[in-house]
Amino acid sequence: MLKTILSWVLAAVIIMLTAYLVPGISVAGFLSALLVVLVITLVNIFIKPLIKIASLPSNSIIFFIVALVINALLFMLVGWVVPGFSVDGFVPALIGSIIVSIFIVPLTLLGSKK
Repeated sequence: MLKTILSWVLAAVIIMLTAYLVPGISVAGFLSALLVVLVITLVNIFIKPLIKIASLPSNSIIFFIVALVINALLFMLVGWVVPGFSVDGFVPALIGSIIVSIFIVPLTLLGSKK
């Protein structure tokens, strides 16, 4: 339980860092960043697998490009849903989703080790 809370707090810090680094992404505060983490988690659990299944027939390079676009669109969706978090367009969403992914993947891998 403590590991989960710590990973959510670190993910919220990553969201705040991304908002600081990428013009066009803003977050009102730490609670908004925590809400962003919650919504991204829910989207990744329920919606993202369905979208990835639809893109399975493509080869690996096209799959990578499609995955980048999907991540950016999902980042924009979170910006529309979460109060206090905004993403002003596709390019900031793309850059932001790449930065978040770069930092979240190692965090996830560290969290999964027992």
